[in-house]
Amino acid sequence: MRRLEAESIYLRALEPEDLEFVYQIENDLKLWEVSNTQTPYSRFLIRQYLENAHQDIYEAKQLRLVICDKKTDEVYGLIDIFDYDPKNARAGIGIVIQRDTNRMKGIGSQALKIVIDYAYQHLLLQQIYANIAADNTSSKKLFHKFGFAEVGVKKKWNRVGDTYKDEVMYQLIF
Repeated sequence: MRRLEAESIYLRALEPEDLEFVYQIENDLKLWEVSNTQTPYSRFLIRQYLENAHQDIYEAKQLRLVICDKKTDEVYGLIDIFDYDPKNARAGIGIVIQRDTNRMKGIGSQALKIVIDYAYQHLLLQQIYANIAADNTSSKKLFHKFGFAEVGVKKKWNRVGDTYKDEVMYQLIF
């Protein structure tokens, strides 16, 4: 896959040198709520994952891309296409910007726009969806911006500490 570019960022495939970055994201307790992670990942497991990252979306049913700054190559986060279903022409999408200081700067918007275009033009998807915690107003606003519609609420869907939180499903039909 070639590099996909926007105004100030680009998306690229995972590389072996992304080991520490992926390790940090996968083991960041603050992000476990949005990723449904329950246990830490070892560097060994992430290294194995990266070794298999060469599989294309048709084989792996997912595609994880790294969000980078065009000028500095700083790595900001990850954007995923998952649950890829070519028969029904749909997939899920998820995004994470690692540092709070890089959020609310348009990075997520640029990355999401690239992936929406890629899903429609190259994967020929008919729809994409996202599952977002009901209290994640920033993510909900981001997906609304691109025409995603709220299509349902999964009540008390995710356990976070001693409470259960609702999760909202958003859908974009092309």
